[in-house]
Amino acid sequence: MAQISYREALNRAMVEEMKRDDSVVLMGEEVAEYDGAYKVTRGLLEKFGPGRVIDTPITELGFTGLGVGAAIAGLRPVVEWMTHNFALLALDQVVNEAAKTRHMSGGQLSVPIVFRGPNGPAEYLSSQHSQALASYWMHIPGLKVVAPAFPADAYGLLKTAIRDNDPVVILESEMLYGYKAEVPEEEFLTPLGKANILRQGEDISLISFGRPVHLALQAAVLLEQRGVQAEVIDLRSLRPLDEDTIAQSVKKTGRAVVIDESWPAASAGSYIAYRLAAECFDYLDAPVELVASEDVPMPYNHALELAVQPSVDKIMAAARRVLYLEAAHG
Repeated sequence: MAQISYREALNRAMVEEMKRDDSVVLMGEEVAEYDGAYKVTRGLLEKFGPGRVIDTPITELGFTGLGVGAAIAGLRPVVEWMTHNFALLALDQVVNEAAKTRHMSGGQLSVPIVFRGPNGPAEYLSSQHSQALASYWMHIPGLKVVAPAFPADAYGLLKTAIRDNDPVVILESEMLYGYKAEVPEEEFLTPLGKANILRQGEDISLISFGRPVHLALQAAVLLEQRGVQAEVIDLRSLRPLDEDTIAQSVKKTGRAVVIDESWPAASAGSYIAYRLAAECFDYLDAPVELVASEDVPMPYNHALELAVQPSVDKIMAAARRVLYLEAAHG
């Protein structure tokens, strides 16, 4: 095992896949000469040259479309969006081209492409640069969507995504790029569509993905101090969604809190909460709780932006409600 950062794990995955397969290319804003806006692509230009590591203009719709066309033509592009906030400019190419080409060609064409970059809140970036947009991508049939919370999953999921023959969207967290944890030194792949049970418990299920997984783990420690055994599930994959794992957990515990840093309306978290309510109704001892961002644009003020986001305190309050440790609406 080696202690490496989230960004180093992503970098290692790309280096290995580009060495393994000459059809893998990287494109995006500042990925080459500048080593990436968040230094995820550090050293790739020197290793693989400008023919495979391509700096693009600030035109998300244009270079995303270039990547989709290259994938249809036989390459395996990794398209880096400087942030998923900017990817909104490329929605047409992702939603109407990448996601639908296999279906509309009757299976004759595939689009083996990866779209990746930071998603969700950071610090002091205000409303237009701190959006958590998982539900945009999860909504679309034909896309696969993953959200690694740890360096090992960032490495394993990216390698799997690059080898997949369908478009995969990777939701990285800017706040996790520097986070370090152990990653096996030998090569491995992490399957899409398989959640990870990080902590076993009998009393309540805490279900999340991406950066809020770390908040769920912190809340589980506090709950344990109160005699409550929380099961913590890192979804890792949103499409396909591992409904079996989360349903089995909730059938065991009878209580669930879903944590999502997106807005609550029509979010990934609200869909998961609905699926649990529908599939596990006879096993639930309390309504499923959703801890999400407040339903407002992200403030610039740091105290306010922290107040808007999910927190350990908010998870604990939701857990107390489903455990009947306080009034249901107190």
